[in-house]
Amino acid sequence: MARQSRTFVCQSCGAVTSRWAGRCEACGEWNTIVEEAGAAGGVGAGPAAKTLQGKGRKIELVEMSGESAEPPRYVTGVGEFDRVTGGGLVPGSALLVGGDPGIGKSTLLLQAMAALANKGHSVVYISGEEAIAQVRMRARRLGLAEAPVQLGAETNLKDIIGTLEGRQAPDAVVIDSIQTMWADNLDSAPGTVSQVRASAQELVRFAKKSNTAVILVGHVTKEGQIAGPRVVEHMVDAVIYFEGERGHQFRILRAVKNRFGPANEIGVFEMGELGLAEVPNPSALFLGERDGGTSGSAVFAGIEGTRPVLVEIQALTAQSTLGTPRRAVVGWDSGRLSMVLAVLEARCGLSLAGQDVYLNVAGGLRINEPAADLSVAAALISSITGTPLPSDCVIFGEISLSGAVRPVSQMDARLKEAEKLGFTRAILPGGAGKSRSGAGLKFTEISDLAGLIACLATEEQKGSKRRRDGDM
Repeated sequence: MARQSRTFVCQSCGAVTSRWAGRCEACGEWNTIVEEAGAAGGVGAGPAAKTLQGKGRKIELVEMSGESAEPPRYVTGVGEFDRVTGGGLVPGSALLVGGDPGIGKSTLLLQAMAALANKGHSVVYISGEEAIAQVRMRARRLGLAEAPVQLGAETNLKDIIGTLEGRQAPDAVVIDSIQTMWADNLDSAPGTVSQVRASAQELVRFAKKSNTAVILVGHVTKEGQIAGPRVVEHMVDAVIYFEGERGHQFRILRAVKNRFGPANEIGVFEMGELGLAEVPNPSALFLGERDGGTSGSAVFAGIEGTRPVLVEIQALTAQSTLGTPRRAVVGWDSGRLSMVLAVLEARCGLSLAGQDVYLNVAGGLRINEPAADLSVAAALISSITGTPLPSDCVIFGEISLSGAVRPVSQMDARLKEAEKLGFTRAILPGGAGKSRSGAGLKFTEISDLAGLIACLATEEQKGSKRRRDGDM
């Protein structure tokens, strides 16, 4: 009888070792290595298992230049969801959707699958965390009780795939969640690296073989990454994160990876009593409660995927009573803020060493592109000097370590979005306003941060003059 092999697997990164250790050498995490049993006679069971025996069957090879009809996508009708997926679900694809607990992943997918089922598609929703009665309760609360979605509550992977294969293959299947699935040929508990990897592999194989769109729901770690081995993200065709702050009603659906559409595309939803509602114009929503007469506020014209989005960046500086001033950032990279502060102090002579700095992107949106540098710098200068920025002005540009302002991509889309929302001015990198769209916008081009400070000083002088004229 073949001896059953035992390996030690890191539950954080999936690294495999031959012995236990307190700290994983691959990812550096402590107390994450767990002993797991391998299949008898499988990989690692002995020298004979390391070589393939016999000849495999021949596979069909075709020319890449051959013609093939692209299968139609399954359009759910939930516009923001379809936008992020690239225009709808592709038959035979596998999607991985992750997000914080309670953010609304199950609600979003239930709404999307109900909309897809109402269009005549066959949809199966498998829940490993809730009973069927609980899923029906949520559907009634969302007004989806009459949708022809077939429900199931099971965690045994063999039973799930056997049920799906024993009938006509559905158009779409939701597995909520992949961490609750378990394969009976593995001794490890559900949620471990081995179980998640094996379950995801079987479900992806089922999707490709049956031409069914499979959506896997994944839990996230405290760092915000999808729990389990990173190889799962390589297996699937698309990785989508559902983001949002609990204090805000806005939710952001962001595509991190997509083989069938643009990556970094976002969809915006608003959480309400009847579930998630689409926000077709997120710029107007993010700027809806903006107070234009307050210092430390700047409007940034950004690009998320293919969509231009205008958001408000808020900055506050205050004299620090601590030995090390505080730097608090919400919605932006803290390292990027430190760089902008250093450039302002070294190149522009602004004293920030003794100041607490607070930076916030209003609305709960997280910005990743460096084009926000100039907006952040303008908000910081406005807060330090107490001078409000023009309320009808958008700002964007990348800052280098020398203090120069560099052009950014897709300027036409940014300017068109600003003009559509009623903005009349734009502060942008030097030379970027030539031959640009937006005839109704007045461009103020700057080449470095000194030019930005001079521009804001001129605006303050004009504002002071208007206030004096008004008093007279």
